[in-house]
Amino acid sequence: MIPNKTLLELLVKNNKIDQATADKLLKDSQTLNQSVEEIIYERNLVSQNEIAKIKSEYYKIPTKYFTKEDIIPNEVLNIIPEEVARTHQMVAFKKEGDTLHVGMLFPDDQQAQDILKFIAKQRKLNIAIYLVTKSDLENIWKNYRSFATRLKEIQDSVEIFKRQSKPSHQLYQQRVVRIDEASGIIAEEAPIIKIVSTVLEEAVESNSSDIHIEPMRNKLRIRFRLDGELKEVLSLPLELQPAIVARIKILSDLKIDETRIPQDGRFRTILDNKEIDFRVATFPTALGEKVAIRVLNPYVGLKTIDDLGVRAYHKILIEEAIAKPFGMILATGPTGSGKTTTLYAILQGLNKEAVNIVSLEDPVEYFIEGLNQSQVKPEIGYDFASGLRQIVRQDPDIIMVGEIRDNETAALAVHAALTGHLVLSTLHTNNAIGVIPRLIDMKIEPYLLPASLILMMAQRLVGRLCDHCKQKVEATGSLKEEIEKSIAALPKELREKYQKDKYEIYLPQGCKECNYKGIKGRMPLFEVLKMTPSLEEIVLKDPSAANLQQEAEKQGMVTLRQDGIIKALEGLISIDEVLKETMEREQGLK
Repeated sequence: MIPNKTLLELLVKNNKIDQATADKLLKDSQTLNQSVEEIIYERNLVSQNEIAKIKSEYYKIPTKYFTKEDIIPNEVLNIIPEEVARTHQMVAFKKEGDTLHVGMLFPDDQQAQDILKFIAKQRKLNIAIYLVTKSDLENIWKNYRSFATRLKEIQDSVEIFKRQSKPSHQLYQQRVVRIDEASGIIAEEAPIIKIVSTVLEEAVESNSSDIHIEPMRNKLRIRFRLDGELKEVLSLPLELQPAIVARIKILSDLKIDETRIPQDGRFRTILDNKEIDFRVATFPTALGEKVAIRVLNPYVGLKTIDDLGVRAYHKILIEEAIAKPFGMILATGPTGSGKTTTLYAILQGLNKEAVNIVSLEDPVEYFIEGLNQSQVKPEIGYDFASGLRQIVRQDPDIIMVGEIRDNETAALAVHAALTGHLVLSTLHTNNAIGVIPRLIDMKIEPYLLPASLILMMAQRLVGRLCDHCKQKVEATGSLKEEIEKSIAALPKELREKYQKDKYEIYLPQGCKECNYKGIKGRMPLFEVLKMTPSLEEIVLKDPSAANLQQEAEKQGMVTLRQDGIIKALEGLISIDEVLKETMEREQGLK
């Protein structure tokens, strides 16, 4: 591994980071007992390709970048066993004659070099070393075991469980697993542990956001939510339900003998050298307990503003707002529209040694180093309102409130913004201009809003088109008319950039890469409205929806639909989805 100081010097020299960031990284490295390179990977401070380029020049060895078209034969991949490959961050990817091509993240790992020398001697091979990126390595490692292989392992575990456990009818008829029975089942053998761990691993590797374990009449259904949609991935005998639920409860530190009421918990585990959090919620149904597990993978869920796909016309407004020493920034949209993810992205940009950031969340979804994150517990009287009263005593510079749900929380958030704090929170409205009437409905005096509210954001999530199979077509008929209408209403500089005689859009097709859905991942649409002197006057005189909308148009606000159409013309998303997701907003303005 390149020495910390050397790597930092090279990064500064190549203008990838500034000296202040380098100094902080060196200090963090000493504090956390981690290498600078590892911290950079965790925080996504420099692209992996840039790191690889710098390392390639330092070690004077070539870099290998992988694409989806690169197929590694199993007989080559397995020359280096999976455990060894993961431990020493390397992979065998090609064999030409008597030369084995090996990709390494840390080519100076002495133990790894000794292993490669042994392999070379045993198999009479020459070894050619290449630098690879961390993400490429992790993608290749997935080829060691396919889900089909894991499913076979699960089936074997099911058979073992059936042979070793009580008859199925006894388990099903009871439905309630007593603590002694649950302990017996878990401790008896490892099949249930194997089943649960395999399901969790596959959910993480497939980038699923949620796992649903649901008892049906004649089976136990397991579904993953991927790209916003639920898909059944596994069906197990119903008799396994008590033992599987008990295992998950043990991991989450929940009461395994309590099946009558819902329970919430969480646990953390390490998969592929990554810390992954799982948030667990049980729910009693007529057929037994249902379990919903949220997969909180910071390597997927935590994003920067740039990662979210925020365009320059919106990014400028956001950066201006967060540069202010105090005021309130509100993200709005329906449940599941990515509001909290956006706030996390903003907080990561604000997370510096010189500021004290305190958050109130329900629940804490991702733990971010440097933030003081607190989870509200309404059942003991610790809600957003009471928590916010306590936060201001913690000498905060920046406050994040998970959601403004009631009048009291709204009043406290406004007060915090007025007394020198930057406040970030979420609110349920259909669009950005809806924030102002919503706060007034929550008994906030209109004269307080101009001084406290600095930015309003609305967003929606739409499916991202698969790059491998999307098909370009010319927009015609009503679609072309809708595009022309939206482009014509853009500010002049954007209108000139995107206005054309004909418009090309992309349609989802479906291929192996996207599981034949045509969609791979999701992307947010945004609209951003800032508080201006003109808007302040309207808020004080007549904050009607029509007046607010008129002022937003004067500002040149790029709406959700316009942002979506721009991204559709760029080939990122489907225009049909844009129109569907923004229909509610457009109708609300009529």
